[in-house]
Amino acid sequence: MSAFRGVAALRHGRIPRVHIGPSRPLLNPRTYWWGQSAVRPGPRHQARVELSSSGPSYLHPHLCFSPRKAPPHPRALSRLVRPEQEKSASQSTNVKETAPPAASKVVVSNAEQRRRDWAIVRKLAVHIWPKNDWGTRGRVILGVSLLVGGKLLNVQVPLFFKEIIDTLNIPLDAHSTVWVVCGSVILAYGAARIGATLFGELLNAVFANVGQRAVRTVARQTFEHLLNLDLKFHLSRQTGGLTRAIDRGTKYNSCGARGNDFRGVTFILQAILFRVIPTALEISLVCGILTYKFGWDYAAITLATMAAYTWFTVRTTAWRTQFRRQANSADNKAATVAVDSLLNYEAVKNFNNEQYEIKQYDTHLRAYEKASVKIATSLALLNSGQNIIFSTALTGIMLLAAQGVINGTMTVGDLVMVNQLVFQLSMPLNFLGTIYREVRQSLLDMEVLFNIQAEHTPAKDPPDARPLTLSGGEITFENVAFAYHPSRPIFRDLSFTIPAGKKVAIVGPSGCGKSTVFRLLYRLYEPTGGRILIDGQDIFRVQLASLRGVVGVVPQDTPLFHADIMHNVRYGRLDASDEEVIAAMKKAQAHDAVMKMPDGYATTVGERGLMVSGGEKQRLAVARALLKDPPILFFDEATSALDAQTESELMKNINSTLLDRARTSIFIAHRLRTVVEADIIIVLKDGSVIEQGTHEDLMRAGGLYHSMWQEQAADAFSDFSPVSVE
Repeated sequence: MSAFRGVAALRHGRIPRVHIGPSRPLLNPRTYWWGQSAVRPGPRHQARVELSSSGPSYLHPHLCFSPRKAPPHPRALSRLVRPEQEKSASQSTNVKETAPPAASKVVVSNAEQRRRDWAIVRKLAVHIWPKNDWGTRGRVILGVSLLVGGKLLNVQVPLFFKEIIDTLNIPLDAHSTVWVVCGSVILAYGAARIGATLFGELLNAVFANVGQRAVRTVARQTFEHLLNLDLKFHLSRQTGGLTRAIDRGTKYNSCGARGNDFRGVTFILQAILFRVIPTALEISLVCGILTYKFGWDYAAITLATMAAYTWFTVRTTAWRTQFRRQANSADNKAATVAVDSLLNYEAVKNFNNEQYEIKQYDTHLRAYEKASVKIATSLALLNSGQNIIFSTALTGIMLLAAQGVINGTMTVGDLVMVNQLVFQLSMPLNFLGTIYREVRQSLLDMEVLFNIQAEHTPAKDPPDARPLTLSGGEITFENVAFAYHPSRPIFRDLSFTIPAGKKVAIVGPSGCGKSTVFRLLYRLYEPTGGRILIDGQDIFRVQLASLRGVVGVVPQDTPLFHADIMHNVRYGRLDASDEEVIAAMKKAQAHDAVMKMPDGYATTVGERGLMVSGGEKQRLAVARALLKDPPILFFDEATSALDAQTESELMKNINSTLLDRARTSIFIAHRLRTVVEADIIIVLKDGSVIEQGTHEDLMRAGGLYHSMWQEQAADAFSDFSPVSVE
């Protein structure tokens, strides 16, 4: 008889005191089927997710179940799919495909590649001559002066060497000394070499500040741009590949043949200003000297050699660009797989898929290895062709000079000078080829970086946007329409009002759009129709910072930094004192648990908070929101990972906090018992409001809320088995 009374009490909205521990999932045998699969593990049997009209089904070689309602479940399985359908439509899940499709190759024409390269160069050129920054401009002017002085000294070295040879090419006796014969010329030779080297090193030192400031500026602008992008970009990004591309573009660039390390931005700026222009200047000086002293034929051979050398370098490097792009793509994919596998370490272990992850990683490493081999072999071809062109030209010039010595029109010193002048061009030419090759590589590395800024534009406030003026906190949705994908609308004509200072709950079946309400209110997305108002002000006509400053949120999936507990809670208000943080933790029922830890508030929570339990993470999130103390609070399944007793105590503290002053609070909940005391309960279904009122009103109405309450009550009671007493 008592059992029947219990069922009747449950069906009429009264819940008996049944303590359910956090480690006891409620499983209804009528709703869920669990069983062992007879299929043995193999390469074809990987964890996957199937979506059907009845909801998501999780399939695994050993464990199968098909839920119609989402129960509490072990962490590894619950991470496969979000509990609401709209989240699966807008977010990328952590489940990897069994056989990911091969990436399609994008063929870029040479003209299009040159257009992209020049666009990047123009953006970087701003850092060479920044507006109103005379310190940087002064460094550039000093650097150009050092550059010209160094090149002038450099071309003097062969001239002094010629004088030494001609001076010594006379009969000498035993009493002659070097100081008498050519001492001053030798000193001039040494001073020219030292001066050219010293000017080059001073140039690097002067330009270091310009280059490193450019690296810092580009990296900061990229990071700021990423933080300001909308949620859609961040839900679809691949973290490993993105961070690898940013690192290559702004910081590290390996100069393959030489083994030196360059920073992409700095290297391009130095190459443009202090490598390409100086090489052109030196070539001009050498050609002028050869023409003036020995005739146009020497200069013609030199110019023809430079033209052939440059043509061969540019064409071969353009051909090799495809291999660098393939290597970058494989490198990004390998980094993405590695980061994704490490972030989902528990899922890998729970399903025993280590070898699968290693195979996926090695697939991309193999592609990177193949592309890198092509880069190395094509580099050998490039270097060989450059050496053949230059050595052929040098041989021809030496034949002309030798003939001039035989004819008596040139001295031995002239022959040595011609050899030194032309051979001296080999270093800047060789370096010019390396520069062109590495500039193209750096531009490719930075292509992803600048594409992010060009193709993904963050939302901006309207020009006439004003700060949000809060007078109470009334929230109104007027005929709001929204869809994550055009073929699947979430809201069609959603309208409701949340009165100022009231506690309002939003409930409904999975996929009805409960969490989407917050995303629209927080301007993470923009509706396709209708308006959202706070105290009569359209939130898309006010300044975004002022809007988010008055709204606090406790998300369902709590984001935590890899830092200590004190920092993670203080993140809600960075200027809060330790005492204020501890007070917020006490309200969130988390202080006692933290004090039991060996390091207390200095305990590190691990990456994404993996070193603390789900319930502790949620309490830290509640404490963070309470520390911010905003006039509008939004709780998205804020207690879903807590046991009944802790949840009850926490809700009491939250309710008392809401009574401290007039606050507008919105609760999204699946467990209806947590929102019984709400002033208004809004019930959503298929993206629209089908009923609203207090708990008692909705129970008397006998609608969707009543049926949901009965189902949850029946599930809770079916797990509570009464003990017979004899």
